[in-house]
This record gives sequence, C-alpha cells and structure tokens, in this order.
Amino acid sequence: MMKVSITSYTADLTDGDLRQLNQLGVDCIDFGKGSAFAGVKEQGYPDLDSLLKLKRRIRSFGLDINRVTLPDLSTKFMRNEPGCERELENSINAMKVFGEAGIPVARQRFEGDTFPYLTTKYRSIQRGGAIARGESLGFTKEKFAHPTLEEHEAYWERFCEAYKKLVPVAEDYNVLLGMHPSDAPHPETAFGGLGYHRIIDAFPSKHVGYVYCIGTRAEEGGSPLVLNEINHYGRKGKLFLVHFRNVRGSLPTAGAFEEALLDDGDMNMFKILLELRKVGFNGCLNPDHVPILEGVQIEKNDSWPNTCIQWNYNNIGYAYSIGYIKALLAALVEFEG
Repeated sequence: MMKVSITSYTADLTDGDLRQLNQLGVDCIDFGKGSAFAGVKEQGYPDLDSLLKLKRRIRSFGLDINRVTLPDLSTKFMRNEPGCERELENSINAMKVFGEAGIPVARQRFEGDTFPYLTTKYRSIQRGGAIARGESLGFTKEKFAHPTLEEHEAYWERFCEAYKKLVPVAEDYNVLLGMHPSDAPHPETAFGGLGYHRIIDAFPSKHVGYVYCIGTRAEEGGSPLVLNEINHYGRKGKLFLVHFRNVRGSLPTAGAFEEALLDDGDMNMFKILLELRKVGFNGCLNPDHVPILEGVQIEKNDSWPNTCIQWNYNNIGYAYSIGYIKALLAALVEFEG
C-alpha cells in the first residue's frame, strides 16, 4: 500500500512536530537537505550514532525515515576543479552511513542541472488569494545562451563519474539511489525528459531509479507525459518515491506553468494514482511544493520564493494536501473493491 511522506530540511524536529505529523496520518519523513544531519558540518558526512538516535526517536512517534539527501556535489565538482574529489568522498561515506542505518532511499544533488535565468519567477495569485509559484518564458526578455553540446557532454561525463562510484556503494549497502528531475525542465537541462531517461540506460542497476516529481514532469508536458512516464518507469521498477503535486500549464503549451493545490491544477490526481497502482508502486507519496495559504509564514528562499518547499508545524497547506492524499488512497481501496 502506498504511504504518505513529507519533506523536512532540518533534523531538529520537536516532539510537537512529530506528534502533529502522526495525527495527520503521515507515515514517513523525507530529509531534503544533505547538511541536515549531525556530523556533516564537522566531518562532511552524517554521524551514524546520531542518525540512529534520530531514527529511533522518529519511530517512537509512529513514523520512519524514508528518503535522505547526500551532501551536495557543487559546481566545483562538476567542473572538475582542484580539490573537488573530497565532495564525492563525503557522498560515498554518507551513503555508507545511511545504508548502515537502514535508510531505504537517497538522493544526490548535482549543482548546475537547471537554468533558472531562462524563466522569470512570479507570484501566481489563485483562488481566495492563495500564492503559488509561477515561471514564464515570455516574461524573460533578455536572451541567454544555452549550453553548447560540448558543455552538456562535459556535465554528463562528470555526472557519470560520480555515479560510477556511488552506484556500487548503493548496491553494497542496499540503498536506492533516486534522481529528481531538473526543475524547471528547460531544454538541454541535464535531467529533463531525455537526460532523465539516460540515467537508467547508463546505469541499469536495480538500485538506480527516480524520485519522480509529478509536478516537475508536468511542467514539461502535462498529464499525458506524466501518465506515460509513470507507466514506462513504473513497469521497470524505477519509481522509488513520488512527489505528488499538481500544476497548471506547461512550458511547451503555455510558455509558463504555475503550481497549484492538488484539486486545482490541470491534472486529475486520482487518475495519476490509478496509474501508479497499475504499475505496482508501493512507496511514498510526498505533497511537495505547496502553495502559500492564508496565515502561513515561510522562511525566505530566493530559489523558491512563492511556494512552500518543506513542512512546518503551522502550515495548513500541507495539512490540506496530506488529507487530500489520504482521501484519495481510501477512495482507491473502495474503487478496487
């Protein structure tokens, strides 16, 4: 049976945080920041004893850890600058620690996989004045050069060099290595539609797959693309975690997109759920990127100024999204009889 997870960028969760998540019916926590764990600041990767203590504490509230994030690989690494190999060593050590702690899914971030200058961010005002993330190609009047083929291939080569070392460790320590698609999926992004598929072609391991973001992929092609990719990747057993969110418009159709509440975007989320069920997905659904509702205060983030990228105690948008997903899962049971 599919479960519900939420994203936290901090490991400093209070008892109240964990009680509320349990009350809302959340099953798991996904940690979205590689620096969230004790030990990373001091030694470059998490401390195992501290991680096990955190896991036991989370479990005592009826929850578990589902997905973690490895230390970031920066532009310095992607450009193969002197001293950059330490970053990959930290990621490898982090993978070993997460494996020893029994964490099922890990994500590696690669800086430079998006081109945020190609779209202009704006505040999308939706029903009742809710604020949501919008991005438009048309509002961007200054012309920027796309990467050359040579630059694209050099970036891909560095990605492969990292994965060649990470994948065997993931296999040895039984961790699923899931890649998130490039968001926003502009042409030539490393992990847009074509680049995203190249990952499993280049690394056909059972431990290599996806943190599949429905919203991000809809930004590139809407509901038809999402349904096709879920069917394709799901049949291959490559869906490790699903970011379950809705959007309006897409870059090819509207030259723009806007994030939306689960019931208020272009996609029928129950139809998405049926497709996930059809391919046998039984992982977590995460209500990623929630519009900002009345009364919600979020931390300022220049990269994501008009959306909520992590759960917090007073965020009613997340409470709404969690309840919506729980209702869809209950309806799915009845639908299947």
